[in-house]
Amino acid sequence: MWVLVFMAMFCGSNLAAVSHFGEFEFWFAALKIGAIGLFLGLGVLAVLGVLPGTSSPGTANLLHDGGFLPNGVDGLLVGLLASVVAYGGLETVTIAAAESDNPVRGVAKAVKTTMWRIAIVYVGSMLVIVTLLPWNDPAVTTEGPYAATLDHLGIPHAGQVMNVVILIALLSAMNANIYGSSRMAYSLVSRGQGPKALGKVTGRVPRRAVLASSGFGFVTVLLSYWYPDTLFAWLLNMVGGVILVVWGFIAVSQFVLRRRTEREAPEKLVVKMWGFPYLTWVALAGLAGVLVLMAMGEDTRIQLVFTGGLTVALAATGYVLQRRAAAREAA
Repeated sequence: MWVLVFMAMFCGSNLAAVSHFGEFEFWFAALKIGAIGLFLGLGVLAVLGVLPGTSSPGTANLLHDGGFLPNGVDGLLVGLLASVVAYGGLETVTIAAAESDNPVRGVAKAVKTTMWRIAIVYVGSMLVIVTLLPWNDPAVTTEGPYAATLDHLGIPHAGQVMNVVILIALLSAMNANIYGSSRMAYSLVSRGQGPKALGKVTGRVPRRAVLASSGFGFVTVLLSYWYPDTLFAWLLNMVGGVILVVWGFIAVSQFVLRRRTEREAPEKLVVKMWGFPYLTWVALAGLAGVLVLMAMGEDTRIQLVFTGGLTVALAATGYVLQRRAAAREAA
């Protein structure tokens, strides 16, 4: 019921004005970064053993009780897929930039700060958690990793506060995904690659595209009611595979479009990725590695096959439609 309420709230805010999306994300981001920054500060002090009432665990929790990866690559695969889902939508920054006052400066600033923010805020917090808590601590599952870590440090009520922050992070993802998917749908329509009914703009908002995108969320709420024990895990793996495919297409598109732009209109190439093309190859190799790990796991192999089949079907359909459209234009 709560998810249904939040879906309706964010659907309504995205229908009203694009500024509402930005306002929500500003406050969500401020709360998330502030809380995780405080968590990192306390955690680092505890790791060093200088936080009152704590002693440094050293590498005991990292290397003992079975050592690193005590259950093999299965845990690594689950973590990688969860991370892919968590970072999926990061590319939305370029979509939102199209509706900002200065998209070139906005995209450049956002992209340049993304890597160190991920490294410090997210990877850093995970390092603190696995250093302070053993991997088999039952509190990690029952309370959540952030809450369990703060309770371990003896900070009263901090765990409940972090759970609220995690809820805010999930609401932020919901808000961003409604916005991003609706704009992607509108972009496809504007290029003749989608149903024209979704292309109507009212008050600078593609409201039909917002409603269509939100519709998937409302259907998922219903499915979670029918299949409460299986839907989340299945969607986690499936969405992770889909995001990997999307990122792969983005990387391949960068190869083609950057070289074409350098050859035909180099003055338009204002924001350049450093390390091109080598880092793009590294990214593709990393994506391929995760897909191989998915193929090795029994639980994820089915989702990988489904994702691959869906990708081939959609790509083939899109190719046929584009060829027909090109033939009509030529005629």
